[in-house]
This record gives sequence, structure tokens and C-alpha cells, in this order.
Amino acid sequence: MRRVEAASLDSIADYRMIDASAPAPGPGMVRLRVAACGVGYVDALVSLGRYQVKPALPHVPGKEVAGWVEAIGEGVDGLAVGDRVIAQADGGFAELAIAPAATVVKIPDRLGFAPAAGFRINYITALHGLRDRARLAPGETLLVTGAAGGVGAAAIQVGKRLGARVIAAASTPAKRAFAKGLGADLAIDSAVEGFRERIRDLCGGKGPDVVFDPVCGPLFEPAFRCLTWRGRHLVVGFAGGPIPALPANLPLLKGAALVGVDVRQFLLYEAQAGAAQLAELLAWAGDGLLEPPVGREFAFDDFAAALEFALSGQGLGKTILRIAPDAAVS
Repeated sequence: MRRVEAASLDSIADYRMIDASAPAPGPGMVRLRVAACGVGYVDALVSLGRYQVKPALPHVPGKEVAGWVEAIGEGVDGLAVGDRVIAQADGGFAELAIAPAATVVKIPDRLGFAPAAGFRINYITALHGLRDRARLAPGETLLVTGAAGGVGAAAIQVGKRLGARVIAAASTPAKRAFAKGLGADLAIDSAVEGFRERIRDLCGGKGPDVVFDPVCGPLFEPAFRCLTWRGRHLVVGFAGGPIPALPANLPLLKGAALVGVDVRQFLLYEAQAGAAQLAELLAWAGDGLLEPPVGREFAFDDFAAALEFALSGQGLGKTILRIAPDAAVS
């Protein structure tokens, strides 16, 4: 089998395609033939050692995969060879990957491998953030920053599913059109200059009830200042660069909350709740109530370009690395 790995985290140029032996699934594990692997901003950060949790070396990038069950370890029930699944793999930039059976979940027939490979983390983040952390209610107004990215796109769709009026903030006309195509009711330029006035005009002078913020860049404080009384600002990630600060008087003056959304720890400490949310989300996808958008796709040999592109923040939706031949990834 082929896989991508690096002995250091200094540069994307350190990653190489190598030939390796097929891994054997131990007890409680499953071997997958990978069709597609999601490539997000966090995957790129991890590959460069810039994430809060550093991987062991040698490092094989990628965690979210979609494909087929190829072999099953001892003690694994409920799965069969040939099942179409998604999983959290131990290195998804590979033709074959090992994953804990607890993370291997069958996917509905209507969900292709490319959209499935970017589904789990983005959509659980959106549902956990909006429903558990923000208590988003039907009829409330939700502002999504970074709305054209993978998790922003998921937040638009999940927010609409929860009954919110969704305003998408994005930096270019193409990104704003993409967000509206996903169901956003309105779209707004994310330029800081005049943002508060523009968003209040869209909200009838009141401001949004909830901000879903995977960027936390220059718009962080202006977006918080726009919140209505008892608003909730969800801190989802820091794709915007340096981590910003907020004057402590602002939450007091607005009766507002700054709320963290850490899906990694949610799935670690509340695994049962996370599994239930994934099952709910996949059921919605199976019923056609969610349509996960596929961003730019890269061939397996173009793995370095895929990581560079995910790091750039230029993509629409989730970047996908196609591992299997094109005809199989559907």
C-alpha cells in the first residue's frame, strides 16, 4: 500500500509518498480501504506541529476518512467487510488505514465518499456548538463568520435545520454566493470597516442572537459588539491568525456570553453524546435534509498541494484528498 508520512514537522515539503506493509487490525480495531480523506485547516496545522496537540513521529496526516471496511479485529461487532463507512483513522493519507471500531460508522447510501470524508467533525462541531453551547432557538438570528469554510458551511445548514435565520459573513462575492447556495438567508462582507452598521441594518437595528465564529480574526470584537441582549458568541477556532482578546466589560454590558466550542474534548469527555449527535446528523443526510458541500478535490499524488490549500483558507467547503481511483469515490 501507499501512504504519506514525514519524520519531522518542519515543512509540508518533508512529507513523502512511501510504500508500506498493510496494517493488521488489532482487537477493537478495523482496517479500512480509504476512498477519500478530509483535509481541514487543523489537519494542516497538525502536519506542521502548530496545533495544541502535537502528533507522534513519523506522522501520517489526515484523520477523517470515508471508505470500505476491509478487515475486522477481534471483538468488533456490528460491522462487516465491504460496509461503506466513515471513521477517525490513524493517518488517513493512506490507501489502507486503521481506526478504532468505536469511530467507524456506516453511512447512508445517498452520501458519497467525498462529502462523507468531511462530514463528522464539521457537522458535530456545528450541532454541538449551536444546540448544546448556544441553545440556539427557532426564530433567532445566527451570524456565521468564515461561512464558506468547511465548519462554517456546516453551521449554515445546521442553523437552518434548527430554525434560525442565518446571516453568512464572507470575504468575497464568490464565498458569499456559495454560502447563500447552502441556505443562508443573507450574506454580508466580512470587512471590518462599517461592519457593525451593516449587520445591524440586516437585523433591523437589533443585532444577531448568536455568532458562530471559527475565524476569531479582525471581526472578532466587532461581531461581539453587534450581539443583542443575552447574545452568545461561540469561539470555534482561530483560522484568522493570532488569538484575539476581548475587553471584559463587553459581556457585562450586553448580558452576553463568550462560549467555547471544543469538539475534540466534547468527543473525548462526552463520547456517548457525540455518537448520538453523529447518528442524528447522518440520518438528516440520509433523508436529504443536509447536503454536505464538497470543496476542492485533490488526487492522492497531490497531497502536498492539498495541505497547502487547506492552510490557505481560500477553499469553499471541505478540501478532499481522493485516495481511491476517481470512479470509486462516489
